[in-house]
Amino acid sequence: MKNNTQWAGAVPPKAYIHDYDTGYHGQARNDEYYWMSDFYTEGPESERVLAHLEAENDYTDVMMEDTRGFQERLFLEMKGRIKERDESVPVYNNGYYYYIRSEEGKQYYKYCRKKGSLEAPEEVLLDVDELAVGQAYYSVTGFNVSPDNRLLAYGVDTVSRREYTIHIKDLGTGELLDEVLFPTSGDSVWANDNRTLFYTEKNQKTLLSEKIKRHRLGEDPQQDAVVYHETDSSNYIGVGKTRSRQYIFIASTSTVSSEYRYLNADNPDGDFMVFQSRMADVLYEVDHHEGSFLVLTNLDALNFRLMKCPVDSTGVAAWEELIAHRPDVLLEEIDVFKDYWVISERSNGLVQLRVRQMTDLPEHYVEFGEPAYTVYLGTNPEYNTNSFRLVYTSLTTPSSVYDYAISVRQLDLLKRQEVIGGYDPDDYVTERLYAPSEDGVQVPISLVYRKGFQKDGNAPVLLYGYGSYGHSIDAGFSANRLSLLDRGFVFAIAHIRGGQELGRQWYEDGKLLKKLNTFKDFEACGRYLIGERYTSPEHLYAEGGSAGGLLMGAIANRTPELWNGILADVPFVDVVTTMLDESIPLTTNEFDEWGNPKQREYYDYMLQYSPYDNVRAQDYPHMLVTTGLHDSQVQYFEPAKWVARLRALKTNSHVVLFKTNMEAGHGGASGRFDYLKEIALQYAFLFKLENITH
Repeated sequence: MKNNTQWAGAVPPKAYIHDYDTGYHGQARNDEYYWMSDFYTEGPESERVLAHLEAENDYTDVMMEDTRGFQERLFLEMKGRIKERDESVPVYNNGYYYYIRSEEGKQYYKYCRKKGSLEAPEEVLLDVDELAVGQAYYSVTGFNVSPDNRLLAYGVDTVSRREYTIHIKDLGTGELLDEVLFPTSGDSVWANDNRTLFYTEKNQKTLLSEKIKRHRLGEDPQQDAVVYHETDSSNYIGVGKTRSRQYIFIASTSTVSSEYRYLNADNPDGDFMVFQSRMADVLYEVDHHEGSFLVLTNLDALNFRLMKCPVDSTGVAAWEELIAHRPDVLLEEIDVFKDYWVISERSNGLVQLRVRQMTDLPEHYVEFGEPAYTVYLGTNPEYNTNSFRLVYTSLTTPSSVYDYAISVRQLDLLKRQEVIGGYDPDDYVTERLYAPSEDGVQVPISLVYRKGFQKDGNAPVLLYGYGSYGHSIDAGFSANRLSLLDRGFVFAIAHIRGGQELGRQWYEDGKLLKKLNTFKDFEACGRYLIGERYTSPEHLYAEGGSAGGLLMGAIANRTPELWNGILADVPFVDVVTTMLDESIPLTTNEFDEWGNPKQREYYDYMLQYSPYDNVRAQDYPHMLVTTGLHDSQVQYFEPAKWVARLRALKTNSHVVLFKTNMEAGHGGASGRFDYLKEIALQYAFLFKLENITH
């Protein structure tokens, strides 16, 4: 029960106070913990910051000491469900079968391939366990083999700031080439000549992707030509290659507009051509099919429509409509193959896969039968193929890899995530509910629980939410989550505005000057679960991370009486200060999401909900807040300041714990087992609040 959880009598760290005015628009705004950013800025208080974070970690350890054995049990329980010696489904690409495999007791993976047949000898292209020796953090991305299958480009990050070094490996000799590309996003694209590599260079201060460069093998990377320089810091840029392997694209995209450039992949020394100049409030993306380009765009179409144009006439005047806009269906993505296209649509919150063949045969949808699920296309590098790979999962169905045969409309199960120790989906129940928000909008909730659940208001419920960037949170399986469900918890997802589950308008109604809808929707979901007796305020918990951590901070201030506890992971909680500081990574990219507080209208609106600015003298739920010292997305000092202010002002005895991973960043630990210890801590915190001890 909420009021009889026993905690150690340790005294929490008391943060040093030094007033600092961060006001704007003529308004004073004191930030007594502003000094906590000094480790990031290499300021004079760097040592004090580190000492404070270590003291917070020590305090959390003391307060959770009585759960240490339980945490270890949870860790081993979750680790025990993982098939340690495992292998991905091989993907055929340009004459080779590629796959990754893991070995018992190892944290990372081996990237492998076989030539022509699965019976052929194995080539280990990258042994990440070997590469990661001596590194506290090690992440590999951008695995990219040249068209002649002889060279491998890949990105490595050993700090966890998503700032990658690209290495190039000769797969014949096993040696690394001398040239090293840094700082990059980690991704790259080979031209068809096998000696030209296009990649994205980052700004080392802002960490924004800033330039697309062209590297020729054997030449000094410092002399690499800049083929595109993004001067608008509100745009993200990247480079990619069409599945047809005929074109290379540069995309420059914000959340409200985009612009593409293209180049024939056989002519890497040529100039990239603008596909269609940027148009205000118009998004588009492009792919190639035979003699045409396909364009997915929201031009005069809120939920997007599909257009096409000739490869030699790409301006908007040449665009011809193929699939019209529908107010109730969002066109999310199109995957282009030689003889068919697969269109990912979202209707009633669920993704549907629509198959359109280049014949007289009618279109059709791939059928799925559960009330809430996730489906997306897997890795499909081949252009000329009569089947495509997809991944399906639900709250009760482990991740399942299928090949879908177009001609016979048949799903062929290739692999289902194996849950070691036995798992029966029939032991669990999923539901899809709808909660009325403050303005009458019906907000979907997906939930799962173990059979035998009693709807009497006494069950603990963990409600998860995100609600930003148009990112839809679909219902997927988690083997780790079984540790909650099997101990009586209900797990629920609130599909709140700011995501895109119910179409583009769902996103538009949860951003900028409508951001408060995100918080109101989540609170409405909590109230609905209480009103329908799934739980009660004594047993209701909330979880969110990053922008979902902003959600956690907002609801803690707005409706603390609804929640017994909150898990806030790498939370974005000092909205106004961060959005005023354009030197902080990603700030300028975010103006289209939150607004620019240098404009008074947005400044005033942000101040209504920014968690750090709205902490006040009131009771607060129990909280466990986590971050990474090297987080480049949400800097460590945001949650550190927030926790200090919460402790100083809250009026009840509920605990606020703060844990910093001193080696990791936004994504947490890099090893496949290390991150389980972080989850075990969070679960143990929830169980402690419920007096569940084993």
